[in-house]
Amino acid sequence: MEALPARARVHVACVTLSGLVCLLPPPGVLPGVPTSWWAVALLAALYAACEHLARSRLVAVPHAGGTFHPVLLAAAFLLPPSAAALVALPGALLLPVERRPRSVRRLWRAGRLVLAVWVASRVHLAAGGREAVADCDVPGALLAAGAAVPAFCLVLTLLDGGILALTSGAPPRGRRSAAPDAWWRLFLRSLVPLTVHGLAGLMMALLWRSPYGPVAALLVLLPMGVSWWAFAQYHRERAAHQATIRALVQAVDIKDGYTRGHSERVGRASMMIARELGMDDERVEVLRFAGILHDVGKLGVPTRLLTKNGPLTPEERRVIELHPEYGHEMVRGISFLGEARAAVLHHHERLDGSGYPYGLAGGQIPESARVVAVADAFDAMTSTRSYSRARPVPVALEELRRCAGTHFDPRMVGALVRAIGRAGWHPAVTADDARSGAVPGPAAPAGDPSGARR
Repeated sequence: MEALPARARVHVACVTLSGLVCLLPPPGVLPGVPTSWWAVALLAALYAACEHLARSRLVAVPHAGGTFHPVLLAAAFLLPPSAAALVALPGALLLPVERRPRSVRRLWRAGRLVLAVWVASRVHLAAGGREAVADCDVPGALLAAGAAVPAFCLVLTLLDGGILALTSGAPPRGRRSAAPDAWWRLFLRSLVPLTVHGLAGLMMALLWRSPYGPVAALLVLLPMGVSWWAFAQYHRERAAHQATIRALVQAVDIKDGYTRGHSERVGRASMMIARELGMDDERVEVLRFAGILHDVGKLGVPTRLLTKNGPLTPEERRVIELHPEYGHEMVRGISFLGEARAAVLHHHERLDGSGYPYGLAGGQIPESARVVAVADAFDAMTSTRSYSRARPVPVALEELRRCAGTHFDPRMVGALVRAIGRAGWHPAVTADDARSGAVPGPAAPAGDPSGARR
């Protein structure tokens, strides 16, 4: 975001101005809706303090924000719209920003939260939630909150989706539904945690209006803090997983410079196939790991064989064909990889049973391995190596179709063809080729669909 496009800056400016408009009407002008200024000050201070604690060195959570949305939603349930929106402002503007441009990021953070809280409070007020909360009418308060929370989530989704679209460019050519699908997935992912936050905010609002008062309402944050801490531990563990995978891939890239970037591209192609097949997000992530780590066993293969110009001798090929077993030994103790470990071991099996290391055929080959096999072969064919010239993408796809049913699972081939037809593919030439200016050898013969020493 350091080089923020002009269209994205316009988007941020519009969001900021809209947020200011939400704050301009003096709070309390709505007839019969008085404003408690001490409640505004207390909730604003509470939100700013909690978010500051979440980012402090004491806690150091790898989290982008939104940890204490219950406070903002409680404000939306307790206060008039302009006053509720004001609760988000001090914390959004005063909290530190790590990346540049800092002023733009602060304005963006403030504008999106002010707008979301204002809309949620408006919807809640229109649904009769203020009277329900004041009367401690739990069913009525739940119905009003059930309308306000999705509105809050929808505003955040539209604003975040807009800035992502403007900073990352237009959707892929030929895929007009890409942006709506991405925004819909973003909305659904946000709705579940925000629903939990909304229930906590509603509990705060009901206790606030009860005879026990604001002190009892603040106690709601204690269980929320515990759940947030557990979620933070999950994020730390996930970050450690990602670091483990990056270290293994970097080791392979350093050992075999001619295939640098190959693992990441196979991970991306595996993810495209998995999504095309309608797999859930968790499996898509596992298959991405499988694609990234499929060649980790090459760490056990002599470098001279990996970079050798020309064909391998039968003995040299037998040595290279040990790399799936080497890789499986390396990753089998990493429990979070799940079925990705089977893909590392079996991604060179072929549907007709002529593959290695065990000669599995058809349904005996794990589904994850069949996905990675197609992704691996495709990237190998479309990348220039020391021993083969890259093929054009259409030629590589046609070769995969030709070998479907013998070498590759036709379902996986069809899924990759459809995904690339919509999103496209950008093959890469290795850095080593670019530096040396070496002319690679001829493309692999048609009998070898990989086009490479995979």
